[in-house]
Amino acid sequence: MTTETRSEFDRGIALTRHPDEAGRYDAELDAGWQIGGGVNGGLLLAVAGHALSLEHAEHPDPVSISGYYLSASTPGPATVRTEVLRTGRGLSTGTASLSQDGVERLRVVASHGDLSAADGEVRTSATPPQLPPPDQCIGVEHAPKQLVEQAALLERFDLRLDPATVGWALGQPSGQGRIQGWFRLRDGREPDPLLLLLVADALPPVTFDLGMPGWAPTVELTVHLRAKPAPGWLRVVHATRNLAGGYFEEDAEVWDEAGRLVAQSRQLARVPRG
Repeated sequence: MTTETRSEFDRGIALTRHPDEAGRYDAELDAGWQIGGGVNGGLLLAVAGHALSLEHAEHPDPVSISGYYLSASTPGPATVRTEVLRTGRGLSTGTASLSQDGVERLRVVASHGDLSAADGEVRTSATPPQLPPPDQCIGVEHAPKQLVEQAALLERFDLRLDPATVGWALGQPSGQGRIQGWFRLRDGREPDPLLLLLVADALPPVTFDLGMPGWAPTVELTVHLRAKPAPGWLRVVHATRNLAGGYFEEDAEVWDEAGRLVAQSRQLARVPRG
């Protein structure tokens, strides 16, 4: 049974359990989540993570999830097939495969747990990025027209980028390979673990700040979730330290309104084609 919701994100990851095949779910990928030539990789990871959450009744939250992107996804029907590999006391592990018309688009391995139990002691040297207040940052309405035309999903975001990291939009990239800003959904949906999978891949590619415009297809994306996020804005920072051989890594941190590091990710992506 599919539940109707008000949030575009919830509709975007909605699944219908197949009546005749255990572990299979049907989805509909909306064109509003496109970026470049395909559906956003973070949204696809959230679809697969949602399917595994439904399979792991006692462990609803992704804790560690890795996705390998085999081919570009397009708007339209999709099928997710899951397999539970192990069910333990604290974690359950499974795989998911997202396909369209018999072509596999994404293969996922993930461990799920219950992040509501992750409120114990925290020892960290990590610090949240220092950002101007959201009303002093650069919103999507100020983005270059060609950027918005290639990224329909930006219209669903309330994304405010740090002015210090958007020189690339004016033809003046810093060369540091870093983009950071504030994030929330435009329709007001509050963040949760599945939304964090989207957020980890929501900012423009850090290669923009290296003076390399164009979209960078993801090869692999891994997200570690550390806690359930508090309501409100999320602070997100993407950065790279190494571009070589036609590929680059992109590391991300997501911090919630309470100042807690709630997700970390790393992806390997192809350098944009000139």
